[in-house]
Amino acid sequence: MEEKNYKQKHIQLPSGEIYAEYVLNDKPPILLLHGFVSSTYTFHQLMPLLKEKFSVIAIDLIGFGKSEKSTSFIYSYANYAKLIKECMDYFDIKKISIAGHSMGGQIALYTAKQYPEKIDRLVLLASSGYLPRAKKRLIFVSYLPFFHLFARRHVQKQGVASTLKNVLYNQEYITPELIDAYGAPLKEKNFYKALIRLLRYREGDLNQEALNQIKQPALLIWGKEDKVVSLRVGMQLEKDLPHATLISYPDTGHLVTEERPEEVYRDIISFIKH
Repeated sequence: MEEKNYKQKHIQLPSGEIYAEYVLNDKPPILLLHGFVSSTYTFHQLMPLLKEKFSVIAIDLIGFGKSEKSTSFIYSYANYAKLIKECMDYFDIKKISIAGHSMGGQIALYTAKQYPEKIDRLVLLASSGYLPRAKKRLIFVSYLPFFHLFARRHVQKQGVASTLKNVLYNQEYITPELIDAYGAPLKEKNFYKALIRLLRYREGDLNQEALNQIKQPALLIWGKEDKVVSLRVGMQLEKDLPHATLISYPDTGHLVTEERPEEVYRDIISFIKH
């Protein structure tokens, strides 16, 4: 197990209890947001690098990782953006940059849209983009009493190792430790009830018109071999965000933080320091 030389704490926010890992100092603040069916572990290689140059906060979103699996929280992107603001208020941070991976990137965009005065810069790491809301039929069946058990069986049938093969270009990164770390959140039964609520309440991703209104500088980082969110999505986001720059890494899949932590760190430093 990796030794974590930063604080780990459950904090109570108005929207619910979340788990946070953080290092606070006098350096520029950056918030790290994980993606779908993930946790702060997404940044286990990146955070030790970032803490040398930033005040860093990584959180498990409500419904994921070690955070609360609330049955009253409305699992929408707009509500997650509100959660980010609450987190900033808790740490008494007036303005922050956000680095979001996959779904976390979309939440970062929603936060910039809802609270533009709170967000300094955006780093979108293989961010989801242009996905519509779930179909009405799927939303309807999500209300069936045992649908969360179906979701659990579906996720567990796919398997963590198989999922990692899909998100990593270099298969040598797949170790028993990595499988255990990414699989741990899936073992909690209440996670699947939260997952169903996200399916039910999640809005569609921001459209072109909404993206055009986001004025913060944005750095888009992609793996050229991403099988989950194609590089084409990054290219379209670069066009639709007024102040965006796209960087892509060769021989890299969706999980850029796992395969290219040093490069991601280098590019974030260059982006935020200038």
